[in-house]
Amino acid sequence: MIPNRRWFIAGLLVLLGLSWQSGLVLAAATELPNFKQLVQENEAAVVNISTTQKRSGGQPFAMPEIPGLPEDSPFNEFFRRFFEERPDMVPDRQIQSLGSGFIISKDGYILTNAHVVKDADRIIVRLSDHREKPAKLIGLDERSDVALLKIEGNSLATVKIGDSDNMEVGEWVLAIGSPFGLEYTATQGIVSAVGRSLPSDAYVPFIQTDVAVNPGNSGGPLFNVDGEVIGVNAQIYSRTGGYMGLSFAIPINVAMRVVDQLKTQGYVTRGWLGVMIQGINQELAQSFGLERPRGALVSQVMADSPAAKAGLKVGDIILSFNDKSIEQWSQLPSMVGATPVGEKVPVTIMRDGETETLQVTIEQLNEEEQIATAAGSKRQQSRLNIAVADLSPEQREELGLDEGGVLVEEVNDGPAAEAGVRPGDVIVALNQKDVKSASQFAKQVKDLPAGKPVPLLVQRDGNSLFLALKIPEKG
Repeated sequence: MIPNRRWFIAGLLVLLGLSWQSGLVLAAATELPNFKQLVQENEAAVVNISTTQKRSGGQPFAMPEIPGLPEDSPFNEFFRRFFEERPDMVPDRQIQSLGSGFIISKDGYILTNAHVVKDADRIIVRLSDHREKPAKLIGLDERSDVALLKIEGNSLATVKIGDSDNMEVGEWVLAIGSPFGLEYTATQGIVSAVGRSLPSDAYVPFIQTDVAVNPGNSGGPLFNVDGEVIGVNAQIYSRTGGYMGLSFAIPINVAMRVVDQLKTQGYVTRGWLGVMIQGINQELAQSFGLERPRGALVSQVMADSPAAKAGLKVGDIILSFNDKSIEQWSQLPSMVGATPVGEKVPVTIMRDGETETLQVTIEQLNEEEQIATAAGSKRQQSRLNIAVADLSPEQREELGLDEGGVLVEEVNDGPAAEAGVRPGDVIVALNQKDVKSASQFAKQVKDLPAGKPVPLLVQRDGNSLFLALKIPEKG
């Protein structure tokens, strides 16, 4: 009787355990979002956008060579006119493209991507009830890839605009669009990262998701679980042209700021600081006395820029802008760009191991002004294993240097090569001290501490760049 009782109790515990696990699975299942109602409520506000662009058919045909025809033959003129003066033989081409968009006002304003409608001769918007309406381009901004369209209408269905600043990694999101022309396709995923900077779009802190986005989704809305638009689907990362698990959306807060300016003035203005910046790795952080890599390292200050007027210098590390901390250098361009022109903002920097706050008055960014991402006597520098030479007057003029700097003519295996120094670089500062000549540079190198990274400032291809130089402890 006792063994049977033991088996009974053991079996009961197993059943209770299975029941408990089933309850966990059921509870987890009930936490998954149901997007059915969200799609039903917002489908009517999502539109399909088709564009037509006329492109020239190209140059007229060139006259071919005709074997046996003498150069002075009267037929030469006849054939030349036939082949070269018949542009109608090469007809113009009609280029068509598809994209998505969404209605943001009852009177017909539509938000989409600039690349969807750029250079279009004709824009047609297709609504969810299959009506087609011609659209007028109010304006577009290529830097943010945002465009504003207008169709005739009233009491149109609209989306609800959310706040993209509140998005967090791991939140569920849903996209509606027309991938490959398949209208009103819904795909879901999570937010993979926020504030993502891409090399070609320094002024947009993208929302990265794993939502399936393909050609045709561009310009469509990205919703949160509350049915609010928090992004505009814009790009994918792909080696095949199709979805590979990485998609990027323009934060709706960024897009709506652009929309407001396009509505009121027809173009977009952005803030300008006037510095060249770069990221900071562990060795550069040590060389500047930072406890860890963070901030944006200033490698160049443009003349007569807001940064120069406020007193920013090469070698400063910008730790915060307008009271917002900068962990990654890529955060700074979008912060500056979003700052109203004429506004005075605090900029906290680290200089010579000390922090201080400067007041900078932001000016307007022009097309040629951006906040960017980053033969005399010859001497052999054995400690670095490189050869440097003083600059000639012609080289100084070409580089825009009034004085100082040495040209790197040869780089062999050693500390300089490991730091990233290349032939053709111009070294302008070492350990935050200006380099005046090749002979003086040799003395500076001789005095460098071993085993400790120091900042080396070079000019390369017209840009300034900091490198972390470290002399080995031995040898």
